[in-house]
Amino acid sequence: WADANVSRQIEDTVLYGYYTLYSIILFCVFLWIPFVYFYYEEKEEDDGNTCSQVKTALKYTLGFITICAALLLIGAFVPLDIPNKKNSTEWEKVKLLFEEFGSSHGLTALSFSISSLTVIGMLAAITYTAYGMSALPLNLIKGTTSAAYERLENTEDIEEVEQRLSRIKSKCRDGRPLSSRDRRMVQQLEERLRTLRRRERHLESIEKSCWMKFSEAIRPLKIVWGVFFIIVALLFTVSLFLSNLDKALHSAGFDSGFIILGTNLTNPLNMLLPVLQTVFPLDYILITTIVMYFIFTSMAGIRNMGIWFFWIRLYKIRRGKTRPQALLFLCMILLLIVLHTSYMIYSLAPQYVMYGSQKYLVQ
Repeated sequence: WADANVSRQIEDTVLYGYYTLYSIILFCVFLWIPFVYFYYEEKEEDDGNTCSQVKTALKYTLGFITICAALLLIGAFVPLDIPNKKNSTEWEKVKLLFEEFGSSHGLTALSFSISSLTVIGMLAAITYTAYGMSALPLNLIKGTTSAAYERLENTEDIEEVEQRLSRIKSKCRDGRPLSSRDRRMVQQLEERLRTLRRRERHLESIEKSCWMKFSEAIRPLKIVWGVFFIIVALLFTVSLFLSNLDKALHSAGFDSGFIILGTNLTNPLNMLLPVLQTVFPLDYILITTIVMYFIFTSMAGIRNMGIWFFWIRLYKIRRGKTRPQALLFLCMILLLIVLHTSYMIYSLAPQYVMYGSQKYLVQ
């Protein structure tokens, strides 16, 4: 049933679907997220009208649009292989570039832009996802300090501060005034005492909340999930190692993009996914689970580490106290990590991604 016309229609539909989804990613990364980020930055610095904030945000966003346009132009008009013709003029070379751009329907331009973002997503995955793959299960197993224990420690701190205050104030019982150093110390201790008492009221409300009681009830389940996530992380590590070792030993080389002609060293995921494909939709469920696992581990890594630019911490991710700019950075980082995940799945299960459970029929 899949004659030439039907196959071409299916390929065009899939191609246009990729065009649409990748264009949405470029729109979010280079236009929407930068515009909203600079809008909130301008809103915090200046309490002027909305029009001036929008103008300033658009002015900064133009820089990102310029970068996006540069990537598209580089991908469109810088071919990897230029035919060498001695008698060809410069105009013929330019004409050849436009002909290649038209024949590929802009695929090279979009491919280069998405590949550039994928490299950034790889760096984000190395930084945040790798850390989250170990931090998430260990935090589940280790758990958090109970509110009752924190409240007990807080009460001991209150008693210690009150004792220090009473010792300092006892110096002026005979009518002598306190020294300037002691007065500063009294002010600091009183401020700390107010902070500790606010924390005590907060811990008391947490201790009586239903969520804390529910968390204590499912504590064994958290330990089970933590052990399970450690096993999954080890499975991904083994699968990536075997897949890349197979590419290093048996691929066609760098010029072909390390394409593997047949599977020599298989890995657990590469064996499991083609088997699950025979029973719809088990393979889709597993792929979705893998992607969601990378998203959750990435979020755990970003939450624990915060958002950094090299050695400078830009934002912290805290419940109920996260700034809008930090949330926008979080969305952008997750977007780039998911973009890199689509490439990493090829390394996890190359046979499934390329051919599924199908095999070539040798005539």
